[in-house]
Amino acid sequence: MGYIDSAILNLIEWACRRFQLLTGRTNVWLAIQFTNLSIIVYFVWAGVYVSRSGVAPRILIGIFCSALLYVLTQTVFKVPIEAYENSAYQRVAKGLRNPRRVRDAPLRISFLTLSILLPYPIRLVYVNLLVYVHLHINFILLTYALIVLTTVVLYLLACDPLPPCAGKLRVWFRQPATSPVTASESLPGE
Repeated sequence: MGYIDSAILNLIEWACRRFQLLTGRTNVWLAIQFTNLSIIVYFVWAGVYVSRSGVAPRILIGIFCSALLYVLTQTVFKVPIEAYENSAYQRVAKGLRNPRRVRDAPLRISFLTLSILLPYPIRLVYVNLLVYVHLHINFILLTYALIVLTTVVLYLLACDPLPPCAGKLRVWFRQPATSPVTASESLPGE
């Protein structure tokens, strides 16, 4: 499984570098955007669960989600993306590889395995037992979405960015638009 993880990581790093050359945005920026998306999915997941529960679980989940949102504002949301990117740039400039490549490999492999193997039981339950578990299918699908998003974030964070660049799209969009020149305007003295 380590070879598969390495191959996927190299493929994602190649794609991140192409994305960075195109847009000027790094894998760190992408990872933070996917983290924000997973936070939104988590709160939707909690909302779906709360809508199907009693008063006491609603209060407990509300308190937990409020505390989680407070902790996120004090930790993850407090540091700007540029600080994370500068740290990655400094590491790459020193010639060091991303320590997450090796350190997070068991975690990436676990989430990759879940991402690959879970759709089959979910589909089996959805097709065969839809009548009995109709209330919980949204819960299961949102849980699977969180697993896939976490897998993507783990792979993105293990990549090394290229040095800072403007990105082809930014340069292209910032170019002034040229106006068409008519034949009479192009001839001097007429």
